[in-house]
Amino acid sequence: MNINTILKEKKLTKYSLAKQSTIPYATVSDICLGKTSLENCSAATLYKLAKTLDVTMEELVADKMEYRMSFEAFKSTVCHRVHDMGDLDFIIATLESGEIRELYEKKWYAESLYLLAMTDYLSRENGLALCRDYADIRAEKLQEPVYPASIIAICAVSGNEKYKQDSFERAIPEFRRCNIVESEVRNVC
Repeated sequence: MNINTILKEKKLTKYSLAKQSTIPYATVSDICLGKTSLENCSAATLYKLAKTLDVTMEELVADKMEYRMSFEAFKSTVCHRVHDMGDLDFIIATLESGEIRELYEKKWYAESLYLLAMTDYLSRENGLALCRDYADIRAEKLQEPVYPASIIAICAVSGNEKYKQDSFERAIPEFRRCNIVESEVRNVC
């Protein structure tokens, strides 16, 4: 859906969008005029726009070619959704949306497994049974571990791969099962 169409439907001006989202007016204007592409915006900008417009980030960029944000941005987006929605609403919305299966069928395995791991982790944290619809995906894992950018940077700077091993051992079990190293999902701004 085009951002200008959404603005018109919501009866918002570019100025009110900028003010409510805390995104500079020049940036909002450039996006609306097509000078700046939504695909080139940061995850934080997309998130603020989507939240202010009451649409998902995916809906915001849907009219563009199929866009796949970086895995780091995807993880951040999911963590922000958990933070904003709360555990139970996030679990319900994710399972009802079918997003886990959709991502898997696109062969976006890291994103699908991350979302499933998040749902499983939150289910365990809240004493809920796992959704059985994803047993087939739950049996999969990425070929190689995926580490956070911060761990990769530390290893590169220090020349010591021990940080990867330590972070893998400390990872949340539901994520580690998928070969995704994730140890903190609640520390979002």
